[in-house]
Amino acid sequence: MTPHPDEKTCQSCGRTMAWRKSWKNNWDEVKYCSAACRRRKIRKVDQALEDKILELLENKPTGSSICSSEAAQELDPSAWQELLEPARSAARRLASKGEIHVTQQGQSIHPSTAKGPIQLVKRPPQSH
Repeated sequence: MTPHPDEKTCQSCGRTMAWRKSWKNNWDEVKYCSAACRRRKIRKVDQALEDKILELLENKPTGSSICSSEAAQELDPSAWQELLEPARSAARRLASKGEIHVTQQGQSIHPSTAKGPIQLVKRPPQSH
């Protein structure tokens, strides 16, 4: 049995994608985990949520955390509930880029498997 290539992160939802046999001929070009994510892609609101998460974390003391819902509330106070899942997706994408890490009850977790409330913490700068 041949080993499968490394996992990837969906560019839309930020979830981890596992290699599928149907992708064996074009795994390098695969960017989205599903047809729905391929249709959705990254919208302006998705980028705005990523920016808002980073902005909120930048304004917090080192080691402090925020909830992804805070970014949704800041971005659209009147309809923030509709942005809850897009905010979690934004957090997953930022975590996959190494810009933040996701915690739950004080423990680092993989953002693709998180269930329930999550906290976002800015990664400390890497020392050289």
